[in-house]
Parts: sequence; C-alpha cells; structure tokens
Amino acid sequence: MKKVALITGSATGLGKRTAIELAKNGIDIVLNYVHSSEAAKETSHYISETYGVRSVAVQADINLLKDIKKLVNHTYSVMGRIDILVHNAGPYIREKKKMSDYTFDEWNSIINGNLNSVFYLSKEVLPLMRLNKWGRMITIGFDRVETAPAWKFRSAYAAAKSGAASLTKTLAIEEAENGITVNMVCPGDIQCKYKEMNIEDVRGKSDPNNPVGRTGTGEDIARVISFLCHEDSDFITGSVISVTGGNDVLNKH
Repeated sequence: MKKVALITGSATGLGKRTAIELAKNGIDIVLNYVHSSEAAKETSHYISETYGVRSVAVQADINLLKDIKKLVNHTYSVMGRIDILVHNAGPYIREKKKMSDYTFDEWNSIINGNLNSVFYLSKEVLPLMRLNKWGRMITIGFDRVETAPAWKFRSAYAAAKSGAASLTKTLAIEEAENGITVNMVCPGDIQCKYKEMNIEDVRGKSDPNNPVGRTGTGEDIARVISFLCHEDSDFITGSVISVTGGNDVLNKH
C-alpha cells in the first residue's frame, strides 16, 4: 500500500513544492490550507494528474485544536493511514518588532502556530503511525535554531521554533522504538518567488549574497525532506539540518 503524507500549509510555497517532491516518489498527498482554497485544489489536481497518486485538499487552521482534529480525522477517513507528517505551516510576522512591542494576540498566534500546533498534530497522528510501526515526522526551523540563538526583532518566532527543535529531538528519542523518525529541516532565506521553483530554474543566475553563488529554491528544501522520508533513512532521527547555501540567516535581517 502507498504511503500517505500530510503536509500543512501546502497550497503554495515550500509546502506545495514538498508535496510535489513526495508525489514524485509515489506517495499519496493530503494538502492543507486555511484560505487558499482554489490554489489548494489546483495543486491537488496537478499532483494527481501528473504523478498518478491520490491527492486531496483539506481546510484547517493549525492554530486551532478542533481544526487539527478535523484535519487528521478527515485524512484518515479518506486515505486510511498517515505515514508522513510535515509541519510546514507556521505564522510569521515580517515587521521587525522588539518583544515589548508585540501584542498578546500576536505573541500567542506565533507560539500556537509554530510550537503548540506541533504538539497538537503529533499527538493526533502518532497513534496512527504506531499502528504501522513506521512513520516520518518533519518539523521546520531556522538556521542554528537548535542552539536557541538570539534573533533580534524575531523573538516570538525564534522562541517558538527553538521550542520545536527541542520537542523534535525529544520525540525522536521517545518514538524510535515505534519505527518513527523525527527531524527538523531549516530553510535559508528563500524569497517567496523562489519557494516553488526547481534548482534548474536558478542555475547560472548569480546571487552575490549567498556563499554558494545562487539563491535557494523550494526544491532544495523539498529534496532534503524527501530524503528524510525515505525507507532507508531510518538511522537519521533527532537531527536539525540547515539548508542555507552557507548564508547567515540570523545576521542578515
């Protein structure tokens, strides 16, 4: 039976590019969105038509526990299993703000969407993975997140993701006996227009701001996630893997 991947925030951007990469490997895909209904349906149709796998799009706000329960229940009822969970969605405030300038609602939204949602989703999905004694969980972080670094003007996001990095490592230890691996992938500073692009799209295009000489793409991130989801990647768990092209993400902003 084909594996099934649930990817949050996957109507567009890195989530969409990850869904495509996994579909290439014959994995059935469940896309998740909040507002991007048309984009999610288009992505789902494209994946099914192009790669011959099953694909559905499910609306759910990962900030809300009731929505997460709905998302997991619907996925299981339609697909019959969940083998791979990619925690891609997570709110981010682009405005540079000191911690003291955050509103309570802004702070809670960032923490809920980037940390609590990992707990909520994992708690709902882990029993399904344990049934099959196999699973792959991927969380998303940022460069050097495992060191809990200071990130000026990004206090809420940095705190949430640092917590998620610790949770990733803890889950990896706790679930290893169940054949479940848990890893974190940390994208570099990939601009929006590049998040759905392939590596070939930027070959030969110079980017002097990146040490490797080119910008990063969605495929760069998706290929690493796909590798971690492979059957033979079972010896890699509790890892935090940066994919930045050597760029210093923290000191760039």
